[in-house]
Amino acid sequence: VINIQNENISDYYKKLRITNGFDIGLEMSGKSKALGELIHHMYHGGKIALLGILPNETTVAWDEIIFKGLHLKGIYGREMFETWYKMTQLVRGGLDVSPVITHKFPADDFEKAFSVIESGDCGKVILEW
Repeated sequence: VINIQNENISDYYKKLRITNGFDIGLEMSGKSKALGELIHHMYHGGKIALLGILPNETTVAWDEIIFKGLHLKGIYGREMFETWYKMTQLVRGGLDVSPVITHKFPADDFEKAFSVIESGDCGKVILEW
């Protein structure tokens, strides 16, 4: 998990000693910069799951997507539940997701939470019930 607010994918790319690129990428931040970096660091034939809501003005390097033969996939309907299942397994396996959680609000303050989300100045926002 890379918190795109204060880290770069390229830093992890070097730390993990990856020479050819990532096979699988999950874009969950909804940040254009993060998607661009992820595409740049993908291996040929890699798969990217687009799970964050990107701004309408987001542009992508189509040449990298095309020449690397990348597969981009959104999520909808029943496939969404499969993603939740996989994420649950990752968390149960010890994945620490706390670095990507930037805000927590009581459920009654949902309007504040949505304002923060709309501003784009956040990672994941949690409503506590």
